Amino acid sequence: MESTYIIFYFISSILFILGIKMLSSPTTARRGNLISFIGMSLAVTTTLLIVDYNLDSIVFIFSGIFVGSIVGLIFAKKVQMTSMPQMVAIFNGLGGLASSLIAFSEIIRSDTTISLNIISISILISILIGSVTFSGSITGFLKLQSLISGKPILLPLRNYLNFILLVSIICLMVASFFYNEQTLIFYILISSCLLLGILIVLPIGGADMPVIIALLNSYSGIVAAFTGFIFSNIALIISGSLIGASGLILTRIMTKAMNRSLANVILGGFGATKENSNDEASDKSYKSGSSDDVASLLEYSENIIIVPGYGLAVAQAQHSIKELLDILIEQGKNVVFAIHPVAGRMPGHMNVLLAESNIDYELLLDLDQVNEKFSQTDVSIIIGANDVVNPAAKLDENSPIYGMPILDVEKSKSIVVLKRSMNPGFAGLDNNIFYNDKTIMFFGDAKNSIDSLTKSFKELI
Repeated sequence: MESTYIIFYFISSILFILGIKMLSSPTTARRGNLISFIGMSLAVTTTLLIVDYNLDSIVFIFSGIFVGSIVGLIFAKKVQMTSMPQMVAIFNGLGGLASSLIAFSEIIRSDTTISLNIISISILISILIGSVTFSGSITGFLKLQSLISGKPILLPLRNYLNFILLVSIICLMVASFFYNEQTLIFYILISSCLLLGILIVLPIGGADMPVIIALLNSYSGIVAAFTGFIFSNIALIISGSLIGASGLILTRIMTKAMNRSLANVILGGFGATKENSNDEASDKSYKSGSSDDVASLLEYSENIIIVPGYGLAVAQAQHSIKELLDILIEQGKNVVFAIHPVAGRMPGHMNVLLAESNIDYELLLDLDQVNEKFSQTDVSIIIGANDVVNPAAKLDENSPIYGMPILDVEKSKSIVVLKRSMNPGFAGLDNNIFYNDKTIMFFGDAKNSIDSLTKSFKELI
């Protein structure tokens, strides 16, 4: 019978791998989610068949499954695309909290004595990573939701404080092997880990949120894998390892796209706005235009590149840009989208947003594919993007984004920027491309601006 369960876990693991593989493309992402769901359902069912439990346990288990499924369904249906990063942050946090509580409850339930073995070490690591993931994710959620400042909150001597706290946590973990009053130690340990998670994320600015979300997602997988060791659950070990590894790979991709190390992201406090940034911006001249001006520009353009950013998501303008795209293609225009790895507030944000409006995935080009096209582009349309097109990344050695690979929009023959105002935005960095002689600033809500532009373009053709 045990061999049968192992086979079921093996099948579920294969389904996990296939599901994650399919998530790499918007065209197969839905199928990948379904396959992953089937794999997890099989793993959960197999575990329920293995475990010995009484009637009370059955009630708690199925109540949890039912309530969790309902809450998850409501969130999936109700949450707007702009709030997807917040939802991911919450889910990461809940995953970390679950693992941490499971580890702690295992100590309380079985009166486990911590000793140098794989189970005890897994319990300690689950508490550490799970608590940090939970509090860090909740802090990230509060920042993204603007319930606390999205800008870096820089505490005095924060790095020294984090280091001392981390050393203290390690000392508590070591002490748990020798001290009899282990329950008290674990209460202090959990509290310290929760505080560490908060202190790590507080200094993180808006531009670095995609990296932190990817990292916390990895943490939630790693802690799940260690929880699997506690219960010798093969499926949990494999699925957690897959999530942890994929999250770390994604984090690496994000940091590479920003030309920064992970340590610099966590310790750097990037995103703080200089007090004089707005004053400096106000002294520069820029050229603004109307929907008619932009429509005339599009009429005489053959090659067009659209650069989406978070402003597109905020305005829920993905369907509007799809309508404009269809009209431009009907008129024989060559149109593609330039997707930067860290555009938006979470990895893949723009890809998911545009896929929602059924934009052909073949039109979504990544940084390496599209940069060579800008020099032959008649007009580039920037919609709510800032840092990913900021020439300061190449020209200003004092800029916090210096060295970051960017979309070479400045090489286009003409540039149109859809933006609410000249405010530097969430990341707090001004952008000299807005003041370029070949740039037209088209102010307003992105959806309204695109709808107005579409109407003006229709009148011309």
